[in-house]
Amino acid sequence: MDYSQERVTTLHDLTDPLPDAPVADSAVVVPIAGESIAAVTPEHVFESLETVGPGAVVVPLRAPAEVAEGFREWVADYAVDVTTLWCDAPALETRLEAHGIGGQRGKGRDVWLGLGVAADRADYVVVHDADARTYSPAVVQRLLAPLAMEHDFVKGYYARVEDGRLYGRLVRLFIAPLLRTLEDRHDAEIVRYLSAFRYPLAGEFAFSADVARRLRAQRAWGLEIGLLGETFDAVGIDRSAQADLGVHRHDHKPVGGRGGLSGMAEQVGQALFRAVEEGGIDPDYGTLPDAYRGAASRLVSQYAADAAFNGLEYDRSAEREQVEEYVSGVRPPGPDTRLPAWDETDLSPRVVFDAGRVEHSLPSDSRTD
Repeated sequence: MDYSQERVTTLHDLTDPLPDAPVADSAVVVPIAGESIAAVTPEHVFESLETVGPGAVVVPLRAPAEVAEGFREWVADYAVDVTTLWCDAPALETRLEAHGIGGQRGKGRDVWLGLGVAADRADYVVVHDADARTYSPAVVQRLLAPLAMEHDFVKGYYARVEDGRLYGRLVRLFIAPLLRTLEDRHDAEIVRYLSAFRYPLAGEFAFSADVARRLRAQRAWGLEIGLLGETFDAVGIDRSAQADLGVHRHDHKPVGGRGGLSGMAEQVGQALFRAVEEGGIDPDYGTLPDAYRGAASRLVSQYAADAAFNGLEYDRSAEREQVEEYVSGVRPPGPDTRLPAWDETDLSPRVVFDAGRVEHSLPSDSRTD
């Protein structure tokens, strides 16, 4: 049984806990994106949220107009206070452009919009993805509980084992070897902080509302690792924690192609390197790719041993091929397109809420009677 502590407080699942948590004082942000009603209506998630009973639920929804309207009607049947924030609303984009923050859309922007609205309504904010097939009410309570224990930021972590195989490929084969390489080269607190989190790309986390308003956000992929760079500055090691959420299963992305892991790696890498540069590190990008390959090769051998120990399938060649796909992400960060902290913009969350209301944003011929 694992009792080990990292540099950040690490809370383990030792007894299948459902800890006391400030649920009534919280708002839960659930980003959802999809092209069909079936893709945006995870019944098990909202059934669980009914059980949890948070003060509010904010759903930043990226979807076509007719899907957004269908979702709004569907979610109204649940006994939980849900605000649907249509991230594709024309009025919302107009508002963002007027404040100089229009532009690229993606998961990061969706979550940022939801954070602003949620932090305006509650003392605590929880964010979690909607695609987990293993979601349960315990997720919200485990993320919130440490906020009542003198912590201001909590990150979820979990095991990614499914169909007799190890998953979590972008963490295992990209982030982990990169952080190991940076640790070998730099004695820096930012690297120690990032390395302390067992699943740094987890989409499950929680903050006090005050912290949520102080964080900049990546616009698309890279949100999660970028937020760790932000919480390092805003909260630090002593007031950060991570909570064990058990086993996590969700749909898996291909390595290549549009929306694949190799493309994600480039954005995640940019967010990581921006965080470490802002933490005072000057990486040697000329030699870093080969060092990353070496660290990844060593980890592949370790993962192979772990898989064999547990009777899991493991393809070393396929894993090493993925490492080569991810090497393109080992490069300096490009232009900084992050969204500002809510405390640093004059855009009001209430304006965002009004502009993103589905019933106010749809053209008349898209509404159902």
